Amino acid sequence: MFGSCATQIITCAWLVRKVHSAIGAENRASTPEKTGFTLHVLSIVYCVAYEFPSGARFVSAALGNLASPGVLFFALGAFAATIRSNVGLPQQVAQALAIYLMAAIGFKGGAQLRESGFGSDAFLALGAGAVLGFAIPFVAFALLRRFAPVKRVDAASIAAHYGSVSLVTFGAAVALYEQLGNPPSGYMPAVLALMEAPAIAVGVMLARRSGENTGQSTGEVLREALTTGSVVVLLGATVIGMALGAKGMESMDGFFVAPFTGVLALFLLDMGLLAFSRIGALKEAGWRLIAFAIYMPLIGASMGLLLGWSIGMNAVDTALLATLAASASYIAAPAAMRLALPEANPGLSLPLAIGVTFPFNLIVGIPLYLELAKLVAGS
Repeated sequence: MFGSCATQIITCAWLVRKVHSAIGAENRASTPEKTGFTLHVLSIVYCVAYEFPSGARFVSAALGNLASPGVLFFALGAFAATIRSNVGLPQQVAQALAIYLMAAIGFKGGAQLRESGFGSDAFLALGAGAVLGFAIPFVAFALLRRFAPVKRVDAASIAAHYGSVSLVTFGAAVALYEQLGNPPSGYMPAVLALMEAPAIAVGVMLARRSGENTGQSTGEVLREALTTGSVVVLLGATVIGMALGAKGMESMDGFFVAPFTGVLALFLLDMGLLAFSRIGALKEAGWRLIAFAIYMPLIGASMGLLLGWSIGMNAVDTALLATLAASASYIAAPAAMRLALPEANPGLSLPLAIGVTFPFNLIVGIPLYLELAKLVAGS
């Protein structure tokens, strides 16, 4: 199955060349780089939608995901921001919703982990998460330095954001999988928490290798990464869920299970408002950075798919690992980067993570990674 998938990818590459040759040279002469990028995107969309055997399933899943409450509330927030409505959640309410989501995800994952046991699969998944957390920032930094007009310290900060993970993207993926009747393994929330700190540490290291003075010791940066609210609540709730198990989950069902979709929808409404209120900053970033915010998730997801397949993860866990690798942090990483790299420009990293990568993953990425994981895992 994996070989067949690789053959289809090669076929897609051949189609890219055919599309390029079919376009007249005079149409490409004025803006060759933008035209080439557009043709690559169109060719990839064609391949995914029509050439892959699961293309029809991906289109169906993507359309189904568009009709989910979370995506629709995100669209409502985006619309409200576009028309400059005064709709908005107070910061304290948004923070409370984020804490609830972290606690619910961690608690449910811990309870499931207690029932399934902490075996070799869990250790392999945690190891895969740690590897991705360390590796993705290096890849992102190299691509930014090669293709985007940003300073080295800004490239390091953006790389840390893309090596870290998005709790809400994770929650949206879990909600979709549970809706489809395929919940992920209980240890996946621990993988989510583990991927936060390595990426932040690597981002700071890259800035220091670049000759930038961060003003913070390595110990202070690591402490900031490990004591970030999202990591503490997520890991703490996972431990509590493991301690209480199924009985604890049953007692908390009315608080952590039934309201989860509604709370996630409200949080995504706020994310839509926040993302589209920062659209103006993306104009200053330029098309190269915007392109990075789309192709970097695809690269990260590919790394996650390959790693998940190599350690024998099932399709749902592989898809969730790919989703984590494709996501970008806008909670833990910005707070840590503000401390560790105060000279980095947050007007670049945060709008890219929230305004481009998050909507892309929410609408296209999550169902795409699931279908690709089914191909890779052979299920």
